[in-house]
Amino acid sequence: MKSLRAEVILALSFFQMNNWKKIKRPGWGLLPIFIFLAMWEAIVRLNLMPGQLLLPPFSVVIREFFELTSTGVLTQNFFHSLVRVLIGFCAGSVAGLIVGILMGWKKVLNDTFSPIISLLYPIPALGWLPLLMLWIGINEALPIVIIFICSFFPICYNTTAGIKGVNRNFVQVARTLGAPDPRILLTIVLPLALPSIFTGLRLEAGMAWRVIIAAEMVAIPTGIGALLMRAESLIRVDIIIVCLMVLSLMCLSFEKFFQYLEERITGKWTGHVDS
Repeated sequence: MKSLRAEVILALSFFQMNNWKKIKRPGWGLLPIFIFLAMWEAIVRLNLMPGQLLLPPFSVVIREFFELTSTGVLTQNFFHSLVRVLIGFCAGSVAGLIVGILMGWKKVLNDTFSPIISLLYPIPALGWLPLLMLWIGINEALPIVIIFICSFFPICYNTTAGIKGVNRNFVQVARTLGAPDPRILLTIVLPLALPSIFTGLRLEAGMAWRVIIAAEMVAIPTGIGALLMRAESLIRVDIIIVCLMVLSLMCLSFEKFFQYLEERITGKWTGHVDS
């Protein structure tokens, strides 16, 4: 009897511990960030930071963030960058998905286009910038095309790899049962390839923001990257840090959005979603 009671108590303790971890884990994840920000504020306020770094306290950065937001400077530049990212990323993703599906499903198309994709994929997206500046000029189309290139090749590659990685026994069984190829592709192959497709989407969602900032810093007069360069010319470190914070938050938000979609869509058979 005592042994049974001890086992029950042990099981309840283990259950409560797991529940406590689930509840406390999000808060503990934010704790290192708060400690870092507090140390940043204290070190600068106590003049422990070398003067040549020109690092302002975190409270000054936050105050500048609200000031830029209230005057509309940050909002307008952020809107320009957001529109460019959404257009370029959506267009590149759709094109990459279509080409990747065709290459993964049809061997003749894969043999035809794979050498070209393999040749162009290693070129960094920003490596196309000088050539595109000559071809299409310095205008709104330039950063959108850069993001399109940045998004197209990785998503195309991941989609192709995901479809080719599907167990062909499933396809053969479906064909034996009389299912047409379009139905096999939509109901069997694509669902099994979704984890690989979402990996490409999640990674490139954040990369699109890194690329747009670099493109705006070089050639575009509006956007977060352009605001960052103007702040550099005025030696406004607080504005520079505000721009970097916005970039970091947007990269994280886009990546988490696609991670959430992946868990909701594929969690039923991968076990990522808690019941």
